[in-house]
Amino acid sequence: MTVRCGIAGWIDKSLIDSKLFYPLNATSSEERLHFYASEFPLVEVDSTYYGMPKVENSELWVARTEPGFLFDVKSFSLFTNHPTKPMALPKDIREQLPDNLREKNIYLEQMPDELLDESWDRFRAALEPLRAAGRLGAVFFQFPPWFLPSSRSLAYIEQVQERMFGFQVAVELRKPEWMDARHRDGTLAFLRTRDIPYVAVDVPPGHKTSMPPVFEVTSSKLAVVRFHGRNHETWDLKGAPPNLRFRHDYKDEELQEWVPRIKEMERSAKEVHAIMNNNYSNYSVKNAHRLEELLAAWQK
Repeated sequence: MTVRCGIAGWIDKSLIDSKLFYPLNATSSEERLHFYASEFPLVEVDSTYYGMPKVENSELWVARTEPGFLFDVKSFSLFTNHPTKPMALPKDIREQLPDNLREKNIYLEQMPDELLDESWDRFRAALEPLRAAGRLGAVFFQFPPWFLPSSRSLAYIEQVQERMFGFQVAVELRKPEWMDARHRDGTLAFLRTRDIPYVAVDVPPGHKTSMPPVFEVTSSKLAVVRFHGRNHETWDLKGAPPNLRFRHDYKDEELQEWVPRIKEMERSAKEVHAIMNNNYSNYSVKNAHRLEELLAAWQK
Protein backbone atom coordinates (compact mmCIF):
# COMPACT_ATOMS: atom_id res chain seq x y z
CA MET A 1 0.00 0.00 0.00
CA THR A 2 1.63 3.22 -1.14
CA VAL A 3 -1.29 5.66 -0.63
CA ARG A 4 -3.00 5.61 2.75
CA CYS A 5 -6.14 7.66 3.38
CA GLY A 6 -7.46 8.49 6.82
CA ILE A 7 -8.79 11.25 9.05
CA ALA A 8 -7.60 13.48 11.87
CA GLY A 9 -8.81 11.95 15.13
CA TRP A 10 -11.05 8.90 15.56
CA ILE A 11 -12.77 10.26 18.70
CA ASP A 12 -13.85 13.58 17.18
CA LYS A 13 -17.05 14.57 19.02
CA SER A 14 -18.84 15.77 15.91
CA LEU A 15 -18.16 12.47 14.15
CA ILE A 16 -19.38 10.45 17.14
CA ASP A 17 -22.47 12.63 17.63
CA SER A 18 -23.43 12.24 13.96
CA LYS A 19 -24.07 8.49 14.49
CA LEU A 20 -23.23 8.11 10.79
CA PHE A 21 -19.98 6.16 11.07
CA TYR A 22 -19.47 4.12 14.22
CA PRO A 23 -21.77 1.20 15.07
CA LEU A 24 -24.15 2.16 17.87
CA ASN A 25 -22.60 -0.50 20.12
CA ALA A 26 -19.12 1.03 19.73
CA THR A 27 -19.23 3.31 22.76
CA SER A 28 -15.65 3.29 24.07
CA SER A 29 -12.47 4.74 22.60
CA GLU A 30 -11.13 1.19 22.26
CA GLU A 31 -14.20 -0.02 20.32
CA ARG A 32 -14.16 3.02 18.08
CA LEU A 33 -10.46 2.65 17.29
CA HIS A 34 -10.96 -1.03 16.52
CA PHE A 35 -13.80 -0.22 14.12
CA TYR A 36 -11.96 2.74 12.59
CA ALA A 37 -8.89 0.57 11.90
CA SER A 38 -11.12 -1.91 10.07
CA GLU A 39 -12.13 0.91 7.69
CA PHE A 40 -8.87 2.81 7.18
CA PRO A 41 -5.10 2.03 7.27
CA LEU A 42 -4.08 5.34 8.87
CA VAL A 43 -5.19 7.88 11.48
CA GLU A 44 -3.81 11.18 12.69
CA VAL A 45 -3.53 11.72 16.45
CA ASP A 46 -4.36 15.33 17.36
CA SER A 47 -4.55 15.02 21.15
CA THR A 48 -0.74 15.08 21.32
CA TYR A 49 -0.84 18.73 20.22
CA TYR A 50 -2.96 19.77 23.20
CA GLY A 51 -1.15 17.79 25.89
CA MET A 52 2.06 15.85 26.35
CA PRO A 53 1.39 12.26 25.19
CA LYS A 54 1.75 9.30 27.53
CA VAL A 55 3.60 6.02 27.03
CA GLU A 56 0.52 4.12 28.21
CA ASN A 57 -1.64 5.52 25.42
CA SER A 58 0.86 4.54 22.74
CA GLU A 59 0.99 1.02 24.16
CA LEU A 60 -2.82 0.81 24.11
CA TRP A 61 -3.02 2.04 20.52
CA VAL A 62 -0.56 -0.65 19.43
CA ALA A 63 -2.50 -3.34 21.30
CA ARG A 64 -5.87 -2.23 19.91
CA THR A 65 -4.96 -2.25 16.22
CA GLU A 66 -3.58 -4.80 13.80
CA PRO A 67 -0.01 -4.80 12.44
CA GLY A 68 0.23 -2.56 9.39
CA PHE A 69 -2.05 0.15 10.76
CA LEU A 70 -0.25 3.49 11.17
CA PHE A 71 -0.56 6.51 13.44
CA ASP A 72 0.59 9.95 12.32
CA VAL A 73 1.08 12.09 15.42
CA LYS A 74 0.89 15.87 15.83
CA SER A 75 3.74 17.53 17.69
CA PHE A 76 3.07 18.91 21.14
CA SER A 77 2.20 22.61 20.76
CA LEU A 78 5.25 23.84 22.71
CA PHE A 79 7.66 22.47 20.08
CA THR A 80 6.03 24.37 17.20
CA ASN A 81 6.10 27.85 18.74
CA HIS A 82 2.41 27.79 19.68
CA PRO A 83 1.24 29.14 23.05
CA THR A 84 1.01 26.24 25.49
CA LYS A 85 -1.01 26.08 28.69
CA PRO A 86 1.17 25.09 31.68
CA MET A 87 -1.49 22.51 32.59
CA ALA A 88 -0.63 20.69 29.33
CA LEU A 89 2.85 19.95 30.68
CA PRO A 90 3.54 16.95 32.93
CA LYS A 91 2.89 17.87 36.57
CA ASP A 92 6.50 17.55 37.72
CA ILE A 93 7.77 19.73 34.86
CA ARG A 94 5.04 22.30 35.48
CA GLU A 95 5.95 22.51 39.16
CA GLN A 96 9.55 23.35 38.27
CA LEU A 97 8.55 26.34 36.14
CA PRO A 98 9.40 29.78 37.49
CA ASP A 99 6.39 31.29 39.27
CA ASN A 100 5.84 33.89 36.54
CA LEU A 101 5.36 31.16 33.90
CA ARG A 102 2.81 29.01 35.71
CA GLU A 103 -0.27 31.20 35.35
CA LYS A 104 -0.33 32.04 31.63
CA ASN A 105 0.47 30.54 28.25
CA ILE A 106 4.11 29.68 27.84
CA TYR A 107 6.19 29.82 24.65
CA LEU A 108 9.19 27.78 23.59
CA GLU A 109 11.75 30.53 24.13
CA GLN A 110 10.52 31.05 27.71
CA MET A 111 11.14 27.46 28.80
CA PRO A 112 14.25 26.93 30.95
CA ASP A 113 16.73 24.84 28.96
CA GLU A 114 16.72 21.86 31.31
CA LEU A 115 12.91 21.70 31.38
CA LEU A 116 12.76 22.00 27.61
CA ASP A 117 15.24 19.13 27.23
CA GLU A 118 13.19 17.04 29.64
CA SER A 119 9.99 17.85 27.70
CA TRP A 120 11.56 16.62 24.47
CA ASP A 121 12.74 13.46 26.24
CA ARG A 122 9.21 12.78 27.52
CA PHE A 123 7.70 13.36 24.10
CA ARG A 124 10.06 10.92 22.39
CA ALA A 125 9.61 8.33 25.16
CA ALA A 126 5.82 8.56 24.86
CA LEU A 127 5.96 7.78 21.13
CA GLU A 128 8.59 5.06 21.41
CA PRO A 129 6.08 2.15 21.72
CA LEU A 130 4.54 3.20 18.40
CA ARG A 131 7.92 3.57 16.72
CA ALA A 132 9.26 0.28 18.11
CA ALA A 133 6.18 -1.59 16.89
CA GLY A 134 6.47 -0.13 13.38
CA ARG A 135 3.18 1.70 13.88
CA LEU A 136 4.35 5.31 13.78
CA GLY A 137 3.98 7.00 10.41
CA ALA A 138 5.27 10.52 10.96
CA VAL A 139 5.35 13.23 13.60
CA PHE A 140 3.79 16.38 12.15
CA PHE A 141 5.33 19.71 13.10
CA GLN A 142 2.66 22.22 12.13
CA PHE A 143 4.12 25.70 12.47
CA PRO A 144 1.94 28.79 13.01
CA PRO A 145 1.55 31.81 10.71
CA TRP A 146 4.06 33.75 12.83
CA PHE A 147 6.79 31.19 12.04
CA LEU A 148 8.39 33.25 9.27
CA PRO A 149 10.79 32.22 6.50
CA SER A 150 14.25 32.98 7.86
CA SER A 151 17.59 31.33 8.53
CA ARG A 152 16.59 31.17 12.20
CA SER A 153 13.42 29.24 11.34
CA LEU A 154 15.33 26.84 9.11
CA ALA A 155 17.85 26.28 11.90
CA TYR A 156 14.98 25.44 14.24
CA ILE A 157 13.57 22.88 11.79
CA GLU A 158 17.04 21.30 11.70
CA GLN A 159 17.02 21.22 15.49
CA VAL A 160 13.60 19.56 15.49
CA GLN A 161 14.86 16.82 13.19
CA GLU A 162 17.91 16.30 15.39
CA ARG A 163 15.78 16.24 18.55
CA MET A 164 13.59 13.60 16.91
CA PHE A 165 16.46 11.44 15.65
CA GLY A 166 15.13 8.00 14.77
CA PHE A 167 11.61 9.33 14.16
CA GLN A 168 10.13 10.43 10.83
CA VAL A 169 9.19 14.10 11.02
CA ALA A 170 7.16 16.13 8.52
CA VAL A 171 6.69 19.89 8.33
CA GLU A 172 3.50 21.87 7.67
CA LEU A 173 3.97 25.61 7.18
CA ARG A 174 1.18 28.15 7.60
CA LYS A 175 2.78 31.38 6.43
CA PRO A 176 2.18 31.70 2.65
CA GLU A 177 5.46 33.59 2.18
CA TRP A 178 7.30 30.28 2.57
CA MET A 179 5.93 29.39 -0.86
CA ASP A 180 6.14 32.76 -2.63
CA ALA A 181 8.43 33.40 -5.60
CA ARG A 182 11.26 34.56 -3.35
CA HIS A 183 11.28 31.66 -0.89
CA ARG A 184 9.68 28.61 -2.48
CA ASP A 185 12.71 27.08 -4.18
CA GLY A 186 14.91 27.60 -1.14
CA THR A 187 12.30 26.18 1.25
CA LEU A 188 11.78 23.06 -0.80
CA ALA A 189 15.51 22.60 -1.43
CA PHE A 190 16.20 22.85 2.31
CA LEU A 191 13.59 20.21 3.14
CA ARG A 192 14.80 17.98 0.29
CA THR A 193 18.39 18.18 1.53
CA ARG A 194 17.23 17.12 4.99
CA ASP A 195 14.86 14.47 3.55
CA ILE A 196 11.95 16.06 5.47
CA PRO A 197 8.47 15.74 3.92
CA TYR A 198 6.71 19.00 3.09
CA VAL A 199 3.06 18.65 4.10
CA ALA A 200 0.87 19.72 1.19
CA VAL A 201 -2.45 21.27 2.17
CA ASP A 202 -5.85 21.85 0.65
CA VAL A 203 -7.40 25.06 2.02
CA PRO A 204 -9.83 27.76 0.82
CA PRO A 205 -7.89 29.73 -1.82
CA GLY A 206 -7.66 33.49 -1.91
CA HIS A 207 -7.23 34.32 1.78
CA LYS A 208 -4.18 36.09 3.22
CA THR A 209 -3.45 32.93 5.22
CA SER A 210 -4.09 30.47 2.37
CA MET A 211 -1.13 28.25 1.59
CA PRO A 212 -0.91 27.46 -2.14
CA PRO A 213 -1.57 23.85 -3.21
CA VAL A 214 2.11 22.96 -3.57
CA PHE A 215 2.59 19.20 -3.80
CA GLU A 216 6.32 18.88 -4.23
CA VAL A 217 7.85 15.71 -2.81
CA THR A 218 10.83 16.55 -0.59
CA SER A 219 11.47 13.11 0.92
CA SER A 220 11.91 9.77 -0.79
CA LYS A 221 10.28 8.09 2.22
CA LEU A 222 7.01 9.95 2.62
CA ALA A 223 4.69 12.57 1.15
CA VAL A 224 1.70 14.00 3.01
CA VAL A 225 -1.48 15.87 2.05
CA ARG A 226 -3.82 17.30 4.69
CA PHE A 227 -7.30 18.42 3.65
CA HIS A 228 -8.54 21.32 5.78
CA GLY A 229 -11.74 21.97 3.82
CA ARG A 230 -12.64 24.98 1.67
CA ASN A 231 -15.01 26.89 3.92
CA HIS A 232 -14.44 30.53 2.96
CA GLU A 233 -16.91 31.85 5.52
CA THR A 234 -15.21 30.33 8.56
CA TRP A 235 -11.54 30.12 7.52
CA ASP A 236 -10.48 33.42 9.07
CA LEU A 237 -12.63 33.20 12.21
CA LYS A 238 -10.26 33.66 15.15
CA GLY A 239 -10.69 31.12 17.90
CA ALA A 240 -13.21 29.07 15.92
CA PRO A 241 -13.26 25.38 16.89
CA PRO A 242 -12.09 22.93 14.22
CA ASN A 243 -15.59 21.57 13.57
CA LEU A 244 -16.64 25.08 12.56
CA ARG A 245 -13.52 26.38 10.83
CA PHE A 246 -12.93 23.22 8.77
CA ARG A 247 -16.60 22.39 8.13
CA HIS A 248 -16.66 21.42 4.48
CA ASP A 249 -18.05 18.45 2.58
CA TYR A 250 -15.75 17.96 -0.41
CA LYS A 251 -17.37 17.63 -3.81
CA ASP A 252 -16.06 15.00 -6.20
CA GLU A 253 -14.53 17.60 -8.49
CA GLU A 254 -12.58 19.11 -5.55
CA LEU A 255 -11.17 15.74 -4.56
CA GLN A 256 -10.54 14.91 -8.21
CA GLU A 257 -8.09 17.84 -8.44
CA TRP A 258 -5.83 15.98 -6.04
CA VAL A 259 -5.96 12.56 -7.67
CA PRO A 260 -3.29 13.19 -10.36
CA ARG A 261 -1.26 15.17 -7.82
CA ILE A 262 -1.29 12.28 -5.34
CA LYS A 263 -0.45 9.84 -8.14
CA GLU A 264 2.49 12.05 -9.08
CA MET A 265 3.61 12.16 -5.43
CA GLU A 266 3.34 8.37 -5.31
CA ARG A 267 5.95 8.12 -8.06
CA SER A 268 8.55 9.97 -5.97
CA ALA A 269 7.84 8.82 -2.41
CA LYS A 270 7.69 5.35 -0.93
CA GLU A 271 4.35 6.20 0.71
CA VAL A 272 1.72 8.97 0.56
CA HIS A 273 -0.56 9.87 3.46
CA ALA A 274 -3.80 11.72 2.63
CA ILE A 275 -5.60 12.95 5.74
CA MET A 276 -9.01 14.59 6.02
CA ASN A 277 -9.08 17.30 8.67
CA ASN A 278 -12.57 18.59 7.76
CA ASN A 279 -13.99 17.62 11.12
CA TYR A 280 -17.75 18.01 11.00
CA SER A 281 -20.32 15.23 11.22
CA ASN A 282 -19.16 12.35 9.01
CA TYR A 283 -17.63 14.57 6.31
CA SER A 284 -14.05 13.42 6.98
CA VAL A 285 -14.67 9.67 6.79
CA LYS A 286 -17.05 10.02 3.85
CA ASN A 287 -14.56 12.14 1.91
CA ALA A 288 -11.61 9.87 2.81
CA HIS A 289 -13.46 6.84 1.46
CA ARG A 290 -14.43 8.76 -1.67
CA LEU A 291 -10.84 9.81 -2.25
CA GLU A 292 -9.83 6.15 -2.00
CA GLU A 293 -12.40 5.29 -4.67
CA LEU A 294 -11.27 8.09 -6.98
CA LEU A 295 -7.63 7.06 -6.62
CA ALA A 296 -8.50 3.43 -7.36
CA ALA A 297 -10.43 4.47 -10.47
CA TRP A 298 -7.83 6.90 -11.80
CA GLN A 299 -6.50 6.40 -15.29
CA LYS A 300 -3.88 8.51 -17.01
